[in-house]
Amino acid sequence: MKQLYMAGLLGAIGMMGSAQAATQTIDCGRLLDVRSGAWRERVSVVVENGVVQSVGPTAQASAGGERIDLSRHACLPGLIDMHVHLTSETAPVVDAYRDRLTADPQDLAFRSVKYAQRTLMAGFTTVRDLGAADGLNVSLKRAIAAGEVPGPRMFTAGKSIATTGGHADPTNNLSHFLSEKLGAPGPEQGVIDSPEAGRQAVRQRYKEGADLIKVTATGGVLSQAPNGQNSQYTEDELKAIVSTAKDYGFRVAAHAHGAEGMKRALRAGVDSIEHGTLMDDEVIQLFKKTGHWYVPTISAGRYVADKARDPNYYSALVRPKAAAIGPQLQATFARAHKAGVKIAFGTDAGVFPHGENAKEFGYMVEAGMAPLEAIRSATLHAAALLDQGKRLGSVEPGFAADIVAVEGDPLRDVKLLEQVKFVMKDGVVYKKP
Repeated sequence: MKQLYMAGLLGAIGMMGSAQAATQTIDCGRLLDVRSGAWRERVSVVVENGVVQSVGPTAQASAGGERIDLSRHACLPGLIDMHVHLTSETAPVVDAYRDRLTADPQDLAFRSVKYAQRTLMAGFTTVRDLGAADGLNVSLKRAIAAGEVPGPRMFTAGKSIATTGGHADPTNNLSHFLSEKLGAPGPEQGVIDSPEAGRQAVRQRYKEGADLIKVTATGGVLSQAPNGQNSQYTEDELKAIVSTAKDYGFRVAAHAHGAEGMKRALRAGVDSIEHGTLMDDEVIQLFKKTGHWYVPTISAGRYVADKARDPNYYSALVRPKAAAIGPQLQATFARAHKAGVKIAFGTDAGVFPHGENAKEFGYMVEAGMAPLEAIRSATLHAAALLDQGKRLGSVEPGFAADIVAVEGDPLRDVKLLEQVKFVMKDGVVYKKP
């Protein structure tokens, strides 16, 4: 037993990444300048204490410290996924219900470690986690930041804010017996039914350590409720949440499938719409008028549409919603992109298996986006939506040393990003060729 324990402990330590040298030089065969869209050939990136110090032509002379040879690889900035759920993962309905009744928060917390590690190893050095119960995503963020577990840099929403019976109401579809025992959830649990309760829910997220606010402006696909697109807030409720969020320096992300819910959320001042499946021309014009961001999550749509064909995977309430909404996301993305809506990369990982985030690039390109723009959506544009445009999303002096590398040219074949060979975050190497 002792030997098994030590083996597990050493394995966990081995996944943490190599120790960070004070000075590192990364010799790249080529480096993508995401601002200009051009490759820079034979470039060396000098990193000190986790921050890029210089980017210039490769020379024989070393800046001292560790030297990393990526001369046969193409280097890019660490990738950013703006919509994940790192504390859960898709499962057949029987397993999902069993978890709901028997799994403690501690069980879910331990599972989340492997999900975070998979995401990092796939080249995603930063994520925005948009909802988890029991403060799990906030705790995971802290553990990763402290170097206790390997994972991407996290910006977290804590518990999503919903209305009674809405998408993210944790008591949806429970038996009357369980509902009576648990009681009606309120702002502390992320459920509100008035502007004042909305303000209270924002303040609770602030108290718990969230970085942003997530609201579920319409019904959702995977919630145990019959409607996946109806508006679930009044505009006054959304405005109260957004104005309070701004007081605390929070940005606001709004889950929304139906057009009316998107209109209310955009008029209320949210910073991003997630999914956006049924957006109409008026929604597109609101996006362009307000300058707010669209986070498409095509991967989730493709996955749930596929699983909806399996009668045993989702519940009877979820299956028709998945079949109706899932297949539309890619076409909606194509319309929004063609119309000039600002797009940031996001997948809804957790709805599909973690670590497969980079498939989104292929879906975006299939729908008409150029590979360079798809990469920018996961670097410069995602960083802008995070309000981290001076620290993340590019490899340049003063930025966090987040660097990934692939073999070949992802501007010619964007699916190469599904095969990341090297991962560095904050100057720590987690994956080597």
